[in-house]
Amino acid sequence: MMKYGIVAFPSKRLQDLANTYRKRYDSHYSKITPHLTLKEAFEAEETEIGTISQKIASIAEKHAPLNIHASKVSSFFPTTNVIYFKVEPTDQLKNLRQDLQEQLNIGKPKHVFIPHITIAQDLTETEHDDIYGQLRMIGVNEQEVIDRIHLVYQLEDGSWTTYDTYRLTGAE
Repeated sequence: MMKYGIVAFPSKRLQDLANTYRKRYDSHYSKITPHLTLKEAFEAEETEIGTISQKIASIAEKHAPLNIHASKVSSFFPTTNVIYFKVEPTDQLKNLRQDLQEQLNIGKPKHVFIPHITIAQDLTETEHDDIYGQLRMIGVNEQEVIDRIHLVYQLEDGSWTTYDTYRLTGAE
C-alpha cells in the first residue's frame, strides 16, 4: 500500500510567495511544494494505480484550466493551527473535486472542501496567533490559471513526488 493524493501546483511565482512563509512556519516545507489539494491522501495498491491514473486522465480532459484567486490569508483555528492562502471557491474547483471524488471512489473526504495553499502548520497556539496576525495584515491577492493537475505519492522519507501529470483540456 502506498499513499497518494491529487493536487494542483500554482505558478512558480505563487509557490515562491508561499515558500517565503513556509520556510519558517511549515514543518512540511521540505516534503512537498506549495499546492492546492484536490483529493486528500488515500491509500492504494500499486496494481490499482494504473486504473486510478486513467480515470484522472479522463476527468482532466473534461475540465478546463482552473482560474484561481488566492484572495487572503486565513486559518483553520481552532480546529488546527494551520495558516493558509485562501483560494476563492469556484464552481469550477468544486466540480473538478466532485468528479475526482465520485469517479475515483477512494474514501470519503475527511474535511469540507476549502480550497487553500498551506503556508504554516504545526504551530503552537501562541505562534499561530502572532504569525496569523502578521500575515493577515500583509495578505495575498494573486490570480492565475492552472492548466494541469498531478497524482502524487509519498516516499519512505515522508516527502511527496509526482506519479503523473494531467493537462486540463476541457471546455468547462
